[in-house]
Formats: sequence, C-alpha cells, structure tokens
Amino acid sequence: MPGNRKLGRTTAHRNSMLRGMVTYLLENGAIETTAAKAKEVRSEAEKMITLGKKNTLATRRIALAYITKEDVVSKLFNTIAPKYAERNGGYTSIYKLGPRRGDGAEMALIKLIGEAEEHKKEDKKSKEKKEKIKTD
Repeated sequence: MPGNRKLGRTTAHRNSMLRGMVTYLLENGAIETTAAKAKEVRSEAEKMITLGKKNTLATRRIALAYITKEDVVSKLFNTIAPKYAERNGGYTSIYKLGPRRGDGAEMALIKLIGEAEEHKKEDKKSKEKKEKIKTD
C-alpha cells in the first residue's frame, strides 16, 4: 500500500524529498533511486498526472502546491497529461537495477511510460544526422 514507508526520515524531510523527486521525474522523465523511494514516488507522480488530466484551475493550484517548479506544472498540464488521456493509471514503470555498491541498497529506475519511446526516436534521429554528416 503506497504512503506507508517512512524511509528513515522525519515527516517534513520525507515530504520535501518526495516533492523534489516527483518534480524531477516529471521534468526529466526518469530517476534512478532506491526501490522503496521509487515505489513512493510512483504513487505521488501518478496522482499528479491524474490531476493534470482534469485540467481545471483548482487542479492546477493543487499541483502548484505540490510540484516545486512552475514550468514543470505547465509541462505536466500541456504535454504529459494529454499523452495519457486514454489511459487509466499506470503512467510509470519501475525497473530493478540490482544492489548499490557500498551499502547494498536495492536500486531501481522509475520512468514515465511514454518517455522511453520518445528517447528512442530522438536517438534514431541523432544517429541519422550523424550518418549524413559522415557521408558529406
């Protein structure tokens, strides 16, 4: 059940950390973190995307109260949420990466579902540009 992990932090520190991680996830599309933190971030990020799908003034204000950057909120409402308009939940995926060197904490990669496909398209375009430059 999401929201029950204390993550070894006080309430204020935990909430601040999760707000920052959700903001970073929505801004960049992926985060590498511990598995427990990734599961908590998934819960909050999916709530924010669901708010973005409603796209009212009230939901925008709720998102602004949680997400720490205004440009990320506008990105959420203008680009991220419309991509998931037909999807009912499950906007993120978590991939386990294995233990972290040093303390052995289980690491995970959390991504927004559509972001991996976009990165592949960008990589193909950049490879094609590089090939054109080499042939010229």
